[in-house]
Amino acid sequence: MHLADIQDEPDGRGIELDEVGVAGVRYPIQFSDGSTVQGGVASVDVTVQLPADRRGTHMSRMIELVHEHVREFDPRELPTILKAAAARLDVETVALAISLPIAFEVVAPESGIRAWQASDVAIVAGISTGDVEVETTVYTDVTSLCPCSKAISDYGAHNQRSRVGLSVRGSADDVYPLAVRRQFDMIREVGSTPVFPIIKRVDERVVTMRAHDKPAFVEDMARDLSEACRTLGLAHSVSVRNFESIHSHDAVASVSWPLRKL
Repeated sequence: MHLADIQDEPDGRGIELDEVGVAGVRYPIQFSDGSTVQGGVASVDVTVQLPADRRGTHMSRMIELVHEHVREFDPRELPTILKAAAARLDVETVALAISLPIAFEVVAPESGIRAWQASDVAIVAGISTGDVEVETTVYTDVTSLCPCSKAISDYGAHNQRSRVGLSVRGSADDVYPLAVRRQFDMIREVGSTPVFPIIKRVDERVVTMRAHDKPAFVEDMARDLSEACRTLGLAHSVSVRNFESIHSHDAVASVSWPLRKL
């Protein structure tokens, strides 16, 4: 029985489409990058650049690609995955985006209690005429204590939770230069103190005093993290958002290196 394949028909309007595909595909994966091995349900996007003479793309093949190549996902294998996708979909440009929470074990500073701190991880990769680009982003929280508040107050200072994002861009030689665990650790090194899922009173005392001894603006956190990445020679972007405790607005700062033009 012959079934018509309308999407394979030619299109005469002469308009190339930047992105066509599937978005928000929720699929179980096993993430493994050599330092972190963890399972979870990821959200996956697969898109292609559709040539002007083609009416549609094969979206069912995209789900097949997710099933075949993403269920056991190692970001270091992205060049192979993307080349297979381009061949399967018969295009030159493919984009793949994968996001999922990944938990990292942390240790309370005084009691030594271990617990898991969940962070949001997103990996965006693309291939265009054989060239592969990958950007890996980790978002996690720290505590920041206001330097100005500390300086002008007789005692105490306002502090808040801050969400810090670090995006690292790979190169042709190394598409995944920094493991997500290392990105997580680098973020926790900026700010006034890391946050912890479980703390006892002895830990609360330590983190309170640590924060007071290391006040930091959003500007300080963005610069410190960028400086650490520059020392490693990493192309990167940093974003910081303070969920301000004494203002009705947030404070933000961001930086990219090398500078990315709009």
